[in-house]
Amino acid sequence: MQRMSKGRKKVEIVEMKNDSNMQVTFSKRRAGLFKKASELCTLCGAEIAIVVFSPGKANKVYSCGHPSVELMVDTFLGRDLPPPNDDDFHNRLIRAHRNTGQRGLNEEVMDMQESLQKEKAEALESQKRKVEFEAELQQMGSDAPIPFLTFGSALSPTGGDGASSSYGPNVGAHIPN
Repeated sequence: MQRMSKGRKKVEIVEMKNDSNMQVTFSKRRAGLFKKASELCTLCGAEIAIVVFSPGKANKVYSCGHPSVELMVDTFLGRDLPPPNDDDFHNRLIRAHRNTGQRGLNEEVMDMQESLQKEKAEALESQKRKVEFEAELQQMGSDAPIPFLTFGSALSPTGGDGASSSYGPNVGAHIPN
């Protein structure tokens, strides 16, 4: 019998009452928010600052910014801005040059994450094929159909004494010293 997944469900957006659940959700969503902000900076060259205060009694402050939170807040508030003349273009070039290194690193991280996901998927698919192949070999060796397999049963020898396996007699058997 095949289990049916509940799939994705729409989450109603209301304030959570359970403090523990709220803290867990905050941590997960904060990480996702910062990741999306980093991607936006990398892909579009945006300058961004995010400041979040954690819920609960600790009320910790978390921030993420590119090129930095301090610079973005100062720019927003109009503090320490360069004079509006020909140097403005020069200052933007200097900032862009500084940001290039950060963007390059962000792109490398995203490429590595994508590569890792592909490798995981390929390894999982390869392992799945191996298990299916082993199950077919075991099923061909016995007359009774196998109603279901557990992960360990697909990889264990068919004989109870360990003297034979689906690869043939005595393959993988214990060799006395």
